[in-house]
Amino acid sequence: MSDPEIGAMSAIAGALHDLEEDAQGRVLRWAAERYGVVLSSPAARNGGKGASEAEEEAGEVSDEEISAEAPNFEHFAELFHAAAPKTDVDRALVAGYWFQAIQGDPSFQSADLNKELKNLGHALKNVTDSLKSNQDKKPARVIQLRKAGNSRQARKLYKLTHEGLVYVQGLIAS
Repeated sequence: MSDPEIGAMSAIAGALHDLEEDAQGRVLRWAAERYGVVLSSPAARNGGKGASEAEEEAGEVSDEEISAEAPNFEHFAELFHAAAPKTDVDRALVAGYWFQAIQGDPSFQSADLNKELKNLGHALKNVTDSLKSNQDKKPARVIQLRKAGNSRQARKLYKLTHEGLVYVQGLIAS
């Protein structure tokens, strides 16, 4: 005897196979609405293309609302412990979240991130590389706003993107 759930998934996969991606999305949204299923945010396909458009249409939460809904942490150590970042890339992102979402700063410098991390015994070997890795994600979790100076060691000003804020809140929630 076969599993009816597996059969339904197979039928859906077969029905969607020959449709273009936007048509697949319309069919799945119709099915979710028809059967009263609430979908989470769109799955990132092809590097996240289309996800931000769908979020805008659905009236997703703004960066300011994300910051306002951020859990209340009195100390950076409490945030760091709650998020439990495992990589330097995530540690840099959590530290940026501290300044932007918790402290309310519109932007931050990499040296400030590493100072906070160093106080906890988690200094990054190269904070700029960790932030660059977050910039290179698709979609980017961090953007560089400004660079003061010409050298590679010039002071840079950064800001977390919407995706970066959401990612850190996901770390905190898990």
